[in-house]
Amino acid sequence: MNNPDNKKWSSRLSNELYGVNEWGADYFSISDSGEICALPMVDGARKELSLLKLVEDLRERGTDMPVLLRFEDILEEQIGRLNQAFNHAITSMDYKGQYRGVFPIKVNQQCHVIEEIAKVGAKYGHGLEAGSKAELLIALSHIESEESCIVCNGYKDEEFIDLGLHACKMGYKCFFVVETPAELSIIIERSQILGIQPLIGARVKLASIVSGHWNATSGDRSIFGLSIAQLVEMVDALKAVDMLDCLKLLHFHLGSQIPNIRDIRGGVIEACHVYMDLVEEGAPMGYLDLGGGLAVDYDGSKTSQIHSRNYTLDEYCTDVVDVIMSTLDPEGIPHPTIVTESGRATIAYSSVLLFNVLDVAKFEPGPLPETIPETEHKLIHDLQEALVSAQTKNLQECYNDAVFYRDEVRELFKRGQVSLRTRSIAENLFLKIMHRIIKLADKSQRVPPEIENLKGQLADIYYCNFSLFQSLPDIWAIDQIFPIAPIHRLNEKPTRETIIADITCDCDGKIDSFSNMHETRSTLPLHELKEGEEYYIGAFLVGAYQETLGDLHNLFGDPNVASIRVNTDGSYDFADEIEGDQIADVLSYVEYSPQTMKERFRKLAEKAVRKGHISASERQKIMKAFSDSLSGYTYYEKE
Repeated sequence: MNNPDNKKWSSRLSNELYGVNEWGADYFSISDSGEICALPMVDGARKELSLLKLVEDLRERGTDMPVLLRFEDILEEQIGRLNQAFNHAITSMDYKGQYRGVFPIKVNQQCHVIEEIAKVGAKYGHGLEAGSKAELLIALSHIESEESCIVCNGYKDEEFIDLGLHACKMGYKCFFVVETPAELSIIIERSQILGIQPLIGARVKLASIVSGHWNATSGDRSIFGLSIAQLVEMVDALKAVDMLDCLKLLHFHLGSQIPNIRDIRGGVIEACHVYMDLVEEGAPMGYLDLGGGLAVDYDGSKTSQIHSRNYTLDEYCTDVVDVIMSTLDPEGIPHPTIVTESGRATIAYSSVLLFNVLDVAKFEPGPLPETIPETEHKLIHDLQEALVSAQTKNLQECYNDAVFYRDEVRELFKRGQVSLRTRSIAENLFLKIMHRIIKLADKSQRVPPEIENLKGQLADIYYCNFSLFQSLPDIWAIDQIFPIAPIHRLNEKPTRETIIADITCDCDGKIDSFSNMHETRSTLPLHELKEGEEYYIGAFLVGAYQETLGDLHNLFGDPNVASIRVNTDGSYDFADEIEGDQIADVLSYVEYSPQTMKERFRKLAEKAVRKGHISASERQKIMKAFSDSLSGYTYYEKE
């Protein structure tokens, strides 16, 4: 049956509801046919790729949900945007230095991602940041251009430092950023033993404190970095061994998502004064590393809210260049090479997590008797009266009465004074009252707070085929907001208020906070499920950290991954398809031996044969089922 509301609904209204054009950054939009499309740039023109069509193509190839889609063209364009914006600001303002971006490997360590960044970044001299020996090995094996920088952060032992020193001798611009005073003596000692001049940087703790979710890396209490006093001691230590000429980079990091441009300007001003004084001390310097901070507008509000940003990429680059020039020029200090470690903004847009809905739980009243028998408990008649008397002018009173009567019935049930059927009638009447209150509240100008929260309390639960802890861990860990929307049926009006639950057996495996432009909302409007039809949802802007931080909660492993490369004619290729973890894989991660498990189960099955519980032929079928499951996908599979 056609829904008359759909005649009044359109893709434009869905766009306003889900904010796709706002957070999509020209990379995503809704088509007239009601499907979310990716819009990668190919040869100067946007190509429209329906996400639903991509899902259908993947399903034909045997790839099940959930799937992480990576758009190589979007990643390439985002790297280009960052470098071009800085280069434009440098040229237009007559800045005398250069820009050299580095991508922090920790933000997304997946091999295919790093290979793409290294390949695309080569023409810009875009390098990599390594925070461990393993990441340094990745950087050294992927950086090809001698113009690219490798910035080494984190704790560094002798092996780490030796590796970096050998890289310097090979011609890499490999900087050791000193995070703690203890590191400097190791760098000095190993460079003297190996006879290799190091490139040294210093990470300084600035007094500037920024707003936002990830501000713990700013201010005096930052875990990493040198205090001003320790920085001065470092300068003196380098002077003592005649190695001050090795100090060429100043690094600071205020946070990976800085929503307010004023905080960025304030941090750069303070860092520039530290930089100037290092030059006055006799250090050659030449590089100013701003760390991360370039924010992603996850909610599309373009504000200083924690999940947004109140500046454009061009404004960010222009302000950074302007602050450096206006601070250094009066002192005659040469313009340094600007380095940023913009990982989040580089990679977030290029990945989309797609999953299907498996089931739904609705908090709606069940069938009620046409008339309540006179013999039924008085509290049931009280609930019936509350339902009949509900009006816009008595919403709070009606709500209070309904809650009281329902709770009284529950207490009587626990004491054995009312039957299960009586309690069932009470629960259904209560739900009917609550839904009536919600409808009346939509017509009321003033709604009590308790009633405002009713929609969230009565929202449907859509059970979806993914693991929050594996694929969207920041939602659980730090209340991060990602744009989430259905990828199809967007020319139909969504009529259900929902929360999303994953398939882990954990109460925290849910999403009940969603972006809504200038605020967050506790429910997500979705469509009524249709019998026999799949319903697909996308979580967008998930390229940063989510693949790296995901864990094996309930032993759900990595999802299937498909990398998309678009051709000039608008067609596309699956440039890379990576099967998600098999059950045997995740068992191995937690130190089980699948082969040993098979052997133990075989013995148990053989024992069951001896006891006559199963036949030998049944044992064969059971063993095959066990073995097949070990090689199966960890997520819900449909036949």
